[in-house]
Amino acid sequence: MQDNSPYDPYQQSQTPPPGAPVAVKLPGKTTSVTYVLIGVTVFFYILQLLSQSFSNDGYDWPLLLGGKINDLILQGQVWRLLTPALLHGSLLHIAFNMYALFSLGSSLERYYGHGRFLLLYIIGAFAGNTLSFLLSPKASIGASTAVFALVAAEGVFIYRNRSLFGGRARSMLTNLGLIIAVNLVIGLQPGIDNWGHLGGLIGGAVFAWFAGPLMKVQATYYGYELANTSDRKDTLIGTLLAGGMFLVLLVVGFVLK
Repeated sequence: MQDNSPYDPYQQSQTPPPGAPVAVKLPGKTTSVTYVLIGVTVFFYILQLLSQSFSNDGYDWPLLLGGKINDLILQGQVWRLLTPALLHGSLLHIAFNMYALFSLGSSLERYYGHGRFLLLYIIGAFAGNTLSFLLSPKASIGASTAVFALVAAEGVFIYRNRSLFGGRARSMLTNLGLIIAVNLVIGLQPGIDNWGHLGGLIGGAVFAWFAGPLMKVQATYYGYELANTSDRKDTLIGTLLAGGMFLVLLVVGFVLK
């Protein structure tokens, strides 16, 4: 789901102001939320393993208490529209999702900031599990709902800031589109919750379009730097639109089921 090349395209694709090339200072934010999300998710996976190994019945209690199980959501356990993002079915499952989270989050969080990045992740999980609840009767778990939101947000970021990437923007977007398409095709296999992937993708794209960072190069006393021109109002609009859209779908789902 992510180009594995060792460089960060965000750092090497800026278009300098007209005239001679100049050095541009990048946002200096850390990626602490990404690391916390990885740590919390790994902690819950360890709890799953311990539950299966040491409980008398051998059940995966975190999964039973937090997985996306439609009948229990209908009974009012709505936290199951978020908690599946903390749970995984195998070592390969969590390893793939956490690698994707690390690869995408390491770039996106620097530009989104900690709060907006966390909102993006939560909305992706909620949107993915909501669409899965509406369209798939099967139980499901996994952070891929939120990861697909990050993939969508990366694509929106590149498109909205394409002037900074110059001629590389088209190829980057094409490559990202192919990655999304391939993963959705892979998701058609039995046992994969593709509705969750699609929901995360849509929720992440809507949030990123309205609340994502719109960067510009500006001159400062110390030189040139990338500045984010979006503000808290944009974040609020993106949250209300992305979250509200899937909240409405959820209410409709409760009425119809």
